[in-house]
Amino acid sequence: MEAFFVSTFAIFVGEIGDKTQLLALLLAARYRKPIPIVLGILVATLANHALAGLLGHWVVTNVSADILRWSLAFSFLAIAAWTLKPDDMSDDGINEGRYGVFLLTCVTFFLAEMGDKTQLATVALAIKYSDLTLVIAGTTLGMMLADVPAVFLGKIAAPNFPFKLVRYIAASLFAILGLLVLFGVGDQFL
Repeated sequence: MEAFFVSTFAIFVGEIGDKTQLLALLLAARYRKPIPIVLGILVATLANHALAGLLGHWVVTNVSADILRWSLAFSFLAIAAWTLKPDDMSDDGINEGRYGVFLLTCVTFFLAEMGDKTQLATVALAIKYSDLTLVIAGTTLGMMLADVPAVFLGKIAAPNFPFKLVRYIAASLFAILGLLVLFGVGDQFL
């Protein structure tokens, strides 16, 4: 269960203030249809994190332990630094079109997550923990815990939320994970 809880917490904290959370705020404010937006986020996140988890699983089975440890430590430290940079997103070019809010949300979330720090964190967590199902379930739950309130609260709470503080907490968490891996804590999982 450690893989599930660490994955949930890491992604939840890392997602605060992320561009996909801002996308959730934007879609909610623009379309005011929370259920299809939430379902779109869920489907897109499951697909994206499953691909990221499979990539992590492939890496752990095909890359030597030493290279893996250094790469994983570097990845967590890079994600920590990346977390300190606030995301900015405008609503230019986001149009519901003929496919509806659900499909719009699925496509935009899936694409917004490609190469995002939470997707890379999912890869890193799948490398660290052998139970791929728990990692994907945890990272998806973390994403939903961060993004669903944004959908329901819309732009009302956004100006008052301490995004900067949460970014520092998330960066610290990823830095600690990176240092733990770098110094060999948890090597039995690699």
